[in-house]
Amino acid sequence: MLRRVLFAAALAVVAGTANAQELTVYTALEADQIKAYQASFQKAYPSIKIKWVRDSTGIVTAKLLAEKAAPKADVVFGLAATSLMSLDKEGLLQAYVPVGLDKIKASMRDPANPPKWVGMDIWASAICFNTVEAEKKKIPAPASWADLAKPAYKGQIAMPNPASSGTGYLMVAGWLQMLGEEAGWKYMDALHENIASYTHSGSKPCRQAAAGEYAVGLSFEYRANRTKKDGAPIEAILPKEGLGWDMEASAIMAATKQLDAAKKLLDWSVTEEANKLYAQNFAVVAYPGVQAKLEHVKGDVEAQLAKNDFAWSATHRERILAEWTKRYDGKSEKK
Repeated sequence: MLRRVLFAAALAVVAGTANAQELTVYTALEADQIKAYQASFQKAYPSIKIKWVRDSTGIVTAKLLAEKAAPKADVVFGLAATSLMSLDKEGLLQAYVPVGLDKIKASMRDPANPPKWVGMDIWASAICFNTVEAEKKKIPAPASWADLAKPAYKGQIAMPNPASSGTGYLMVAGWLQMLGEEAGWKYMDALHENIASYTHSGSKPCRQAAAGEYAVGLSFEYRANRTKKDGAPIEAILPKEGLGWDMEASAIMAATKQLDAAKKLLDWSVTEEANKLYAQNFAVVAYPGVQAKLEHVKGDVEAQLAKNDFAWSATHRERILAEWTKRYDGKSEKK
């Protein structure tokens, strides 16, 4: 009898192992967001394991393009929609209609039918302003992007490099669209005079401001809110001209050999439960009615989003980055 019980148990273990699936998922999500998302997904689909490959948006995008002849990712989860549009141009994405897609905002998905990518949330530029350092150095609080080009901020600003950071790119693309290209580059020339360092992470400038390295860190609203919540002496400022922004989105890679499991991750991504988790981090999410105001971000993020032509941003990305690198890369931190 004992032998039969042990044999049955062994079979169950073998069957469970055989049924287990592993997805390789490339992401630019913040490390402190992944844990909650994974726990919720694996509660719904315990037999699917996820191997996360995480880096900043620009680096993940470059990695996916470099691997296009032999893709290693099954799913891209939480990457800028403009990056996914670049991948789609290379034929790297698998069209799929997630179960429940009709419940999310039409503006937060690929307009193609069936879609190649599906939106999760919007992240927008914000200023992290260290009030303690500013008082010491008699630096006024900025109310606008234009303020940051004034002499008072010289050597006091950190900003993400747009070639490696999606946050950096949404800022640059936002300024070029808000101001027009000629005035946008002129503004960035003036801003560059005040920049101390270009980082390779969208969060790092906010952390540097929080630590008092600089008075101003150009970052995004999630990181500003989280850093303030953690007790840092910063204020989250939404510049009055408008906010550059992009959409975090997900897609299945066309070369995946785990299509069924990949579809389940996309199905989960559009659920109300998933969007409630996104709403803990971002002011604007894809599922109507679940977003909440971020505690430490004053103002209406959604109302301040600048007009954004995603197709323009994706089409001109390489040209814009080449020009930015030529002009400003000398102040970038070493990788």
